[in-house]
Amino acid sequence: MFYIVIMLFLFVCIIFFFTFKKIYIRTSTMAVVMSIGIFIQGVLLNYFGISFFQHSLGKTLSIINLSLWFAFILSFFIAYLDGRFKNIHYSNPINRFGIGTWVAGTSISGILFFKQFSKWGFISEIVAFINIILWMIYIAISLKTFVEMFQTKSYRNVHGILLLTTVSTQSIVLLVNTVYKGLPSSVNLSLLIIGFCLYLVCVSLIINRYVNRSWSIEVDWNNTNCILHGALSISGIACLTTGIIHTDLIRFIWRAAFILFLLVESIEVYRLIRRINRYGFKNGIFIYDVTQWSRVFTFAMFYTFTALFHNHLFIGSFVIDTILKEGVWFIILLLIIELTLGLRFIIESTKNTSKQIARENDVTSTL
Repeated sequence: MFYIVIMLFLFVCIIFFFTFKKIYIRTSTMAVVMSIGIFIQGVLLNYFGISFFQHSLGKTLSIINLSLWFAFILSFFIAYLDGRFKNIHYSNPINRFGIGTWVAGTSISGILFFKQFSKWGFISEIVAFINIILWMIYIAISLKTFVEMFQTKSYRNVHGILLLTTVSTQSIVLLVNTVYKGLPSSVNLSLLIIGFCLYLVCVSLIINRYVNRSWSIEVDWNNTNCILHGALSISGIACLTTGIIHTDLIRFIWRAAFILFLLVESIEVYRLIRRINRYGFKNGIFIYDVTQWSRVFTFAMFYTFTALFHNHLFIGSFVIDTILKEGVWFIILLLIIELTLGLRFIIESTKNTSKQIARENDVTSTL
């Protein structure tokens, strides 16, 4: 009960801040919840073990993430009530795919609630049921948007955000297999197949965008492209969780995810160098964008997949051991950097909003 009170307190504080400052969060902001959630339940749990969550730190981190999740959901409702929802979250066809973070963020929140606060397990069941409905609505919107993109040829501007269709689908697999026991194999297999089919479609569109058009790596390579390996990692975790996929196929998925990880992150390093040369350190890398959370999410997801792959199949190697021993500290550093950039962005945005409100009040007083 103590942690529930803390969660409600943080939730109220965040919502009050959003409302008072008139902040409407972007569609993909739930990626923050996704990233922190898999960091807690995937990275920290597999590195430190279950004992980490028997102490207050583990539960406190979970409470903070759940508070963000509640607050972000209410922020979406506020945008709807203010008539801003469609303009912010639906008008841009590509941006619609960001709704997938709502599904994945809710999935990890439901899992956290179920794992960390077992006495309130019935809440996880309700969350899972609602999230399944949200996922079906999201997939329907995504399929409709795919058709619109082909009609308007806007598929030429696609990027990794499309892969949230796969991420959201496989997150549903993880959620329902955590909350509901004895799920039929046919249900799991159907969801896995849907996720993999969506992955192939999205990857084809992304490859087509970069192969058949001229582009600049500094400008046109999106942060969300790292979901190319992140979506494969969560698919592998979903396969392991269901227990219905052959070991050889899971081994193939891990190897594919590892190769894609090396390929995509090599491009990211080259992009980093080019951006520094073009924009300098401050404007080249030390800027905040919500899409950067996809990097934290995908790194944490690959680490989690590797840990589960190692534990379930008893497969070890120098590469896997290095990832498990050293990868956690890199992910922690990456998370700290992202949190720092995010806090600086919030402070600067708050100052700008306050100045704008002050100017509007001055104009009103003059009139």
